Amino acid sequence: MTSAPGQSAGSDTPAVPPRAATTSAAIAVGWMHTARFLTTAPKLEFLPALDVPEIAFVGRSNAGKSTCINTLTQQKRLAFASKTPGRTQSINLFALGKQGITDAILADLPGYGYAAVPKQDKLRWQQVMANYLVTRENLRAVVLMVDPRLGLTELDDILLEVIRPRVEQGLKFLLLLTKADKLNRSEQAKALSIARLQAGGGEVKLFSALKKQGVEETSLLLWHWAHPEAQ
Repeated sequence: MTSAPGQSAGSDTPAVPPRAATTSAAIAVGWMHTARFLTTAPKLEFLPALDVPEIAFVGRSNAGKSTCINTLTQQKRLAFASKTPGRTQSINLFALGKQGITDAILADLPGYGYAAVPKQDKLRWQQVMANYLVTRENLRAVVLMVDPRLGLTELDDILLEVIRPRVEQGLKFLLLLTKADKLNRSEQAKALSIARLQAGGGEVKLFSALKKQGVEETSLLLWHWAHPEAQ
């Protein structure tokens, strides 16, 4: 199928001239670097009501979520990576925006699925996360991190079902395949193909904190989602 003028093949996103793309990526990467801790909330009722776009990062405890956030923001310890996966059980909010002006929020949700966490804690946090994803009014996008060597698990599928109605209403969704450096090129291509079938129309990208793969592309996507008026 022939793409429309100014549009890349197989994509709904208009093609950007190389120089403009470079400039936009630099802006987006710099914007991500402004991330700063805002607050932590052990329960939904402790979350502040905000009117700026919020982007939630979710994923299993071993999917590399904290490492991904730290890599995207170019900060070593913004998101705390616990030595005991699954033990961080609060929603952490980080403000984004230059010159101290907040124009978006990153929400780091607790990792799920770690076997050592007591069952009652798992069930409680699954419910808290589901309520957040369904009811958070300023939520504009969800980034689900998955280790492509494991693929989507049952818990990931449940999360996708929870957000599906909001995605159909316009919520943005990115399936981020972390630890991509663990795969060779053919394995990466296969993982992308499978993930695109599972993402329900959402975006899919490979990401490696070690190789900095996908950092610019992901930053640019999040920047556009937080600044739809700039497109």
